[in-house]
Amino acid sequence: MSTISARVLELLALLQSRRQWSGEELAERLEVSPRTLRRDVESLVDLGYPIVTTRGTGGGYQLAPGGCLPPLVLSEDEAAAVVLALKDAATGAHSTDSTAAVTALSKIVQVLPTKIRRRIDSLRHVATLPGPYGTAPPVDTGALTTLSLAARDHETVEFDYTDAHGNRSQRTTQPHHVVSLHQRLYLVAYDLQRSDWRTFRMDRITKPQRTRETFAPRRLPVTDPAEYVRTSVMSAHVVHNVTATVQITTQAAQRALGEWGTATPIDPSTCIVHIAATDLDWATFALVAIGAPFTIHGPEEAIVHARGWVTRLAIATEPAPETLSHGC
Repeated sequence: MSTISARVLELLALLQSRRQWSGEELAERLEVSPRTLRRDVESLVDLGYPIVTTRGTGGGYQLAPGGCLPPLVLSEDEAAAVVLALKDAATGAHSTDSTAAVTALSKIVQVLPTKIRRRIDSLRHVATLPGPYGTAPPVDTGALTTLSLAARDHETVEFDYTDAHGNRSQRTTQPHHVVSLHQRLYLVAYDLQRSDWRTFRMDRITKPQRTRETFAPRRLPVTDPAEYVRTSVMSAHVVHNVTATVQITTQAAQRALGEWGTATPIDPSTCIVHIAATDLDWATFALVAIGAPFTIHGPEEAIVHARGWVTRLAIATEPAPETLSHGC
């Protein structure tokens, strides 16, 4: 790849990472003169990228919707496949970086030609593959794109929200981050009506609208948005801190648990497993899925719940009466 083509691709990446850039900022980041920057912008325009140039004070460069993705030119079917794959990855059901999937999805959707974007919008809700927490709830592609771009551009958004009890309300928020946790997508935002930070499940958000009103980013109560969502979700439910001894190496147990639990060694062939779960079925399943003998130490409700599994499984594996009557 030549120096010029590499620089042009770097320019494209910068334009996709933010809503608008001044010419001075871009030239400084690329370490080129304003004249060279203008030539590079013209190169992208010639390739088919829709770049809006605004002259004068407060002007700059902006990547507008309606273009294609040369040199990677996508057909309608290819664009749909890419968007749906990224949407599935964004739920965290795979080993890929879910945050990267969200940002990539936002960049791709915003520059797709109008015809292809209508095809993507027509898909609306798409089911994703089941994982440790069951089938992920469907999230509207348009809503996900709108909210993630608003968070990137520090733009206030309005949307309708339905809470866990079915209550509907209209919210005006300053979006901060889209986070994937337990195969669900969450929006971390400052709620202007309630004057406080809130976590919103993306599958419960409808009709998001960008207001074109920008805001100065606020500082989250914690550094990591994902940790903020985890704390918010756990505090909203009863959490069972399940502890068990498992007769397997620590490394093997941790591989089986992934991020859903922690394994601490007792000796080379035994470890202590800790699982914090809001669902005892999930905790029991996670222990069984390790594939080694284990003993649950607590809490008591986890032990009772596991005994219930034993009873149901024993009944499920008993021969049917008609089978016994035929001597089989």
